Amino acid sequence: MAAIICAHDAEADIALTVRSCRAIPGVDLLVVVDDGSDDDTGRNARLAGAVVVRHSVARGRASAMETGVKVAAMRDRADWPARLLLFLSSDLGESAVEASALVEAVKAEGVDCACAAPPASDASVGRSLAENIARSGIRHATGWDPQAPLSEERCLTREALNVVMPFSVGFGVEVGMTIDLLVAGFTMMEVPCTFTHLGSDHTIGELNHVSRSRDAWFAVQHRKLRHVRLDATIRRAGAKAQRSGGIYPPPGVVDAVVASETAAGHSGEGA
Repeated sequence: MAAIICAHDAEADIALTVRSCRAIPGVDLLVVVDDGSDDDTGRNARLAGAVVVRHSVARGRASAMETGVKVAAMRDRADWPARLLLFLSSDLGESAVEASALVEAVKAEGVDCACAAPPASDASVGRSLAENIARSGIRHATGWDPQAPLSEERCLTREALNVVMPFSVGFGVEVGMTIDLLVAGFTMMEVPCTFTHLGSDHTIGELNHVSRSRDAWFAVQHRKLRHVRLDATIRRAGAKAQRSGGIYPPPGVVDAVVASETAAGHSGEGA
């Protein structure tokens, strides 16, 4: 599995984050994309044992994520299955090991994409303007009502990731990824994780409220204009069957809808 960390001016925390990632079961490749930092982010990451690739100028997180994916793909072996991809923020420090739960969800639960969500006791998280825009857009397009629709910490299969690239620009990456994955027939799951941002990287979404809200809105509107939505029957059935913390769409929902529509089609033909 490859852990991909996009970083900008995160020299204070990147080494600790990289070292903590080594405790995540299955991680055999650590890629840090230094997105035009003006400090020693890249050097500190390299000394901590990461593979470092640098953008000469800051291109934004979406571009950095794509660079990390390409670097990881180049290091996959042709005779081995493609690595899972784990995206983490650069300033998580020791809390990066919490991502073990995301990896376990993909490996053990068979979900295509596991997203970090705050513990249920943290009611203040997930209610910003940007998150409300993203949640509303995801619910409109897919029926899913996620707790943390803009979570940056995610673990995906290579097959799922290939469907959602290229990413939406700016801070619209996560909402675009979620909608595109679910509409394409992949499954998602939120997993409680207690991550702590140490604050050195000021480019993370939760510190850029205006840009995050704008980019989330554009990502949602772009998909509305292209009519990127799940079938209405699946949206309604999925929303009705949804359980907190479970896989979405819930197991059996899509098959039940398809079977019902098939049966209705045969009945119409007989008539």
